[in-house]
Amino acid sequence: MNERSGREGRIAGGGGSDRRPRSRRRRAAVVTAWAAAALIVVGGSGLGYLYLQLDGNLHGVDIDAQLYGKDRPPDIGDGSMDILVLGSDSRSGANSEYGRDDGAARADTAMVVHVNEGHRSATVVSIPRDTLVDRPVCTDPDGDRIPGARNAMFNSAYEVGGPACAVATVERLSGIRMDHYLEIDFTGFKKLVDELGGVEITTSEAIRDRDSRLDLTAGTHTLDGEQALALVRTRKSVGDGSDLGRIRLQQVFLKAFIAQVRDAGLLTDPVRLFGVADTATKAVTTDSELASVAKLTGFARSLAGIGPSDVQMVTLPVGYDPYDPNRVVPIDSDARQVWQALRHDRPVPAAALRDSAAGRGGAGPVTSTVPGTVAPAG
Repeated sequence: MNERSGREGRIAGGGGSDRRPRSRRRRAAVVTAWAAAALIVVGGSGLGYLYLQLDGNLHGVDIDAQLYGKDRPPDIGDGSMDILVLGSDSRSGANSEYGRDDGAARADTAMVVHVNEGHRSATVVSIPRDTLVDRPVCTDPDGDRIPGARNAMFNSAYEVGGPACAVATVERLSGIRMDHYLEIDFTGFKKLVDELGGVEITTSEAIRDRDSRLDLTAGTHTLDGEQALALVRTRKSVGDGSDLGRIRLQQVFLKAFIAQVRDAGLLTDPVRLFGVADTATKAVTTDSELASVAKLTGFARSLAGIGPSDVQMVTLPVGYDPYDPNRVVPIDSDARQVWQALRHDRPVPAAALRDSAAGRGGAGPVTSTVPGTVAPAG
């Protein structure tokens, strides 16, 4: 942890877990849906060229090679799995409409997904992009050495060193070895939501945010890709206007997205199924171990027993930095409880979350179609 985190400037209001009744348990992990889609289309149709097309869409990054010889946490090897999932906010190419292209890409969204030993439940820990951390020495994709830095913003790791540096920074922060890496960018996210036919959310208040271009009246809405992207990028018009409020919106949206995947009828519509699989495999970057349809399919099948009610979503316990209110620092004692829970395959205890500033970053009364999935007011 960094020096500032030791100050533990605590702010009342706990982050919490979004858990819904177990009566509607079905597929949960987002990757399960589209990797399984590839399996059904390829296996069911017998058309080899479809397999090759999907396989050719995938792009992999050899994380292990870039981190070889580094001081990494040990691989526990108990059957559990830890995956770093990043949403990239590169402003180049098709993403340029979302801001000025300064040549840099950043980790706009970061989640550590822990799948338990029996692959029957999962915990998702969101890491605020403005968290001050100690960034380790990294090697970028070109093999160049990137110096470490103290009290650096978390999302700077991806910006200066790419996926491997982001993984190294998360491993330093958590003490947990990442087994896999998944990344999706703005444009791919929009297209995937559109392929699914939109995602339904409900808000009891209007949300208007000029920066993200979101304009929703109170009520129930089926968001298309553009609106969904605006929702997960919104921050100034919800909660306390910080990144913590946006994280809560993202967590609610993810639950709604999972529900949409489950209810979209993909398994009975092979053409639409292939469309989703084609879009998804174009949208993501994975670690090299997952960069094939066959490997993604096996990965997805291993997660098939996890339902939405089995996913606990929390935000890393943080307090506002007393030197810069636009930054947050981990609350050391509480953060240790979070990472320890993951290492020991247990749910994150509520006590670890109650003092976090994340509870003050509430996203307002926004719900998904999943009963009980609510982003509480701050």
